[in-house]
Amino acid sequence: MRRIEETFFRLKKEGRGGLIPFITAGDPNLDVTRQLIVEFAQGGASIIELGVPFSDPMADGPVIQRSSERALRNAVGIEEILQIVSEAREHTDVPIVLFSYYNPLLQFGLERLAQEAAGVGVDGVLVTDLAPEEAENFQNALSAQELDMIYLVAPTSTEDRLQMIARRASGFIYAVSRTGVTGTREESSKAAATLVARVRAVTDLPVAVGFGISNKTQVDEVLGYADAAVVGSAIVAEIEKQAGNGDLVKQVGGFMRSLMVGA
Repeated sequence: MRRIEETFFRLKKEGRGGLIPFITAGDPNLDVTRQLIVEFAQGGASIIELGVPFSDPMADGPVIQRSSERALRNAVGIEEILQIVSEAREHTDVPIVLFSYYNPLLQFGLERLAQEAAGVGVDGVLVTDLAPEEAENFQNALSAQELDMIYLVAPTSTEDRLQMIARRASGFIYAVSRTGVTGTREESSKAAATLVARVRAVTDLPVAVGFGISNKTQVDEVLGYADAAVVGSAIVAEIEKQAGNGDLVKQVGGFMRSLMVGA
């Protein structure tokens, strides 16, 4: 059983949902990223998403765009991120998913990425701008290394598309709570619950909901109908807020813990 599958199996057995924090790798620097991976794992994160910085993050709002800019100024790329995962693996076995646009992965080399990612302990990859119809070669490369290919679905996804993604996805399916870019919002989208129900009708894979989830109330709400909640912009904003603070890792870790059910 792969780590992501095992994580959701355990969560279901325990009767609770999961929390998936997102951070941009290399923001504010790689050492902090490594520390945050360990801090989040020790704090109870179910899975950790590592964003690969990209110069044109079209699906992201201003908070994550700024984090990508900071990471790119640090010359952070795939090779550096894989090294950090390798170092973090000495301290935790919590599943790690690379969240990326296609271009950086293509430039690195898809076969090479699959092999090296598996070698350092990455568990899956989510590519925001790679259509399922065009993902076969990359998916095959990942599958050969027993890595999960995670797909996004949105409220605008057709039934045919949901069924196609259900056939191809592994690990879990990431349901976007609304159309548009990432970012915090005041209220959770009712469309998300409907989308999760549509996904459940075509697959038994776990469903995580993200985009715009920024506080414990929203996390609790999402876990009323989904298997996990993904929190990105709110955590990245906390990293930005704590810039220069020697206790950044502890503060951001505390913020993540505050989002968890029962915290």
